[in-house]
Amino acid sequence: MSHTAFISIGDLRRSRPALGDAAPASAGGCSSSGGAGKSGCGSSAGPEDMPAEIWEKVKNHPCYSEEAHHHFARMHVAVAPACNIQCHYCNRKYDCSNESRPGVVSQKLTPEQAVKKVLAVASAIPQMTVLGIAGPGDSLANPQKTFETMRLLQQHAPDIKLCLSTNGLALPDWVDEIVQYNVDHVTITINMVDPAVGEKIYPWIFHDHRRVTGLEAARILHERQMLGLEMLTARGVLVKVNSVLIPGVNDEHLIEVNKAVKARGAFLHNIMPLISEAEHGTFYGLNGQRGPTAQELKAVQDACAGGANLMRHCRQCRADAVGMLGEDRSDEFTLEKIEDLAVVYDLDKRRAYQQQVELQRQAQHQAKVDALAAAFDTRLADDGLKVLVAVASESQGRVNQHFGHATEFQIYEVGAGAASFVGHRRVDLYCQGGYGEDEQLPSIVQALADCHAVLVAKIGACPRDELQRAGIEPVDRYAHEFIEKAALAWFADYRERIASGAVVHQPRGDARLRLGAFTGTAAA
Repeated sequence: MSHTAFISIGDLRRSRPALGDAAPASAGGCSSSGGAGKSGCGSSAGPEDMPAEIWEKVKNHPCYSEEAHHHFARMHVAVAPACNIQCHYCNRKYDCSNESRPGVVSQKLTPEQAVKKVLAVASAIPQMTVLGIAGPGDSLANPQKTFETMRLLQQHAPDIKLCLSTNGLALPDWVDEIVQYNVDHVTITINMVDPAVGEKIYPWIFHDHRRVTGLEAARILHERQMLGLEMLTARGVLVKVNSVLIPGVNDEHLIEVNKAVKARGAFLHNIMPLISEAEHGTFYGLNGQRGPTAQELKAVQDACAGGANLMRHCRQCRADAVGMLGEDRSDEFTLEKIEDLAVVYDLDKRRAYQQQVELQRQAQHQAKVDALAAAFDTRLADDGLKVLVAVASESQGRVNQHFGHATEFQIYEVGAGAASFVGHRRVDLYCQGGYGEDEQLPSIVQALADCHAVLVAKIGACPRDELQRAGIEPVDRYAHEFIEKAALAWFADYRERIASGAVVHQPRGDARLRLGAFTGTAAA
C-alpha cells in the first residue's frame, strides 16, 4: 500500500478542528538507572541498556541518542514567539541568519506554514526524523500555536517524532495536552533548584496574570519546574533537562540540579555553556559575565557522573534549525521557496531510506564494540593516563573530514581501552578560498589547546606545522576509520612512544569555547 501524499497550505487550513479533539496516546517511560553493569538509558546508551519501547523512541532521535546524531536529522519550527519569563542570558532576535544559538530565527511561522515547511524538509531530507518547537519564545507560552502544529503533523506526517522545549513555568497546565498529542520528548530548561541562585538568573516571570520579580519569581519557577517534571515522567514522557552553566552563579550548584532531576526521573541532563558575547545583547553579555572555558564545562559535567545521564553532543541550536546536529540548512527552506511548492510526502520512501540509515548506525555501533573489545585484549596496564583527542568528522561517526573544511571538531577522551565522546568545539573555517586562512588558524589552535592530537582525513602543510608547534599532533593515517577505533589505535601508539622514550607526555592547558555564531563562510 502506497503512502504518498500531495499537500498544500490550503489542505492544512481546511483540516483544523478545535484544540483538544485529538485522541489520547500512551507513552512509555524510562528509569534513570540501567540494569546491572549498565550506565542507564542515556545519550550514549544502546538497545541493551533500556526497555525496547524506550529504544524505539530514542534510536533515531539525534538529541536523545549520541549514536543517532551521526545519522539522523532534526528540525525546529518557529511558531512560538511569546515568552513568560526573562533570562539574563537570553535576547530573542527574529531576523538573524549568521548566529547559531537558542532564541534566534529568521522567520516566524503560522502552524500551517510550519507544517508545510516540515513536509518539504522531510521530503528532501528523508533522514529527518524529529520535529521540535523550541521558540523563539516558549512553546507553552504559545499553547494554541504549538498544539495546532502538533495536531497537523500527526495527521500529515505520522512518522515524525514530536518534541517541545519549555522553561517549565506553564508546564503543569499542559501535561494532558502533551500526552494527548503524542509529544513524548520534552526538554525543560532548569538552571537551579535553589531560588536564591535563581534570582541571579531570572529578573522576572509572568505567572497567574501578574509579573513577579526577585526571590518569589525564582521560587514559583522552581516549584512549577519540579512539578511539571514529575507529572511528565509519571505519564511516561521522556524528559531532557537543559542547564546553562554560568561561572560564579550556578556552576557548583548544577551538581545539585543534576541530583534533583535524576530523582524525578529525567532521562538526560544537558549542561550547556553560557553564550555571553556582548554582541548578542544579553544582560549577562553587556555586563561582563563570562562563559565557561572548555575545562570548566568538562569539570562540571564530570562531577555529575553517576547522577542523571549526561548529553554531551548538544549544539545549542537555533529555534529554526534544519538538518543534522552541527549544520543548518534552514536557508534552503524559506517561506518564499516552499510557498508554491507541491510537496510530495512519500512515507514509504522515507521509511525505506531510514532503514538503510539504521543499518549504517548498527554498523557504526558494531565497529565501536569491536574496537573496544580489541583494545581491551591488547591494552597496556592502565596507569590512569587519559588525553583529549579532536576529530574532524562529516558524518557516520568516521574520521572523514579535511582539516580545512571543519567548522567544528568532536572531542573524545581516550584512555586504556576507552574512548568517550565529551563534546564538540566550533571553530572558524580554515579554508577560505585562499583569503584570510592565516588569520583563522590561531583561533582553531586555541579551540583545541587542551587536545594532544587531532584526527583528520587530510591536512595541509601549514596547519600541520602550526599544530605541531602548539604541541598538538596532526594525524591523518586513520582516514575514514570509525572514530573510536581510530582514537584507540592512536592512543596505543602514543603509549608505545611514551614507553620507548620517543615522546615525553606533557599535560595540556585549557581551551577557548567559540559559541553563538557561524563563520561568514559557513553561513553563506
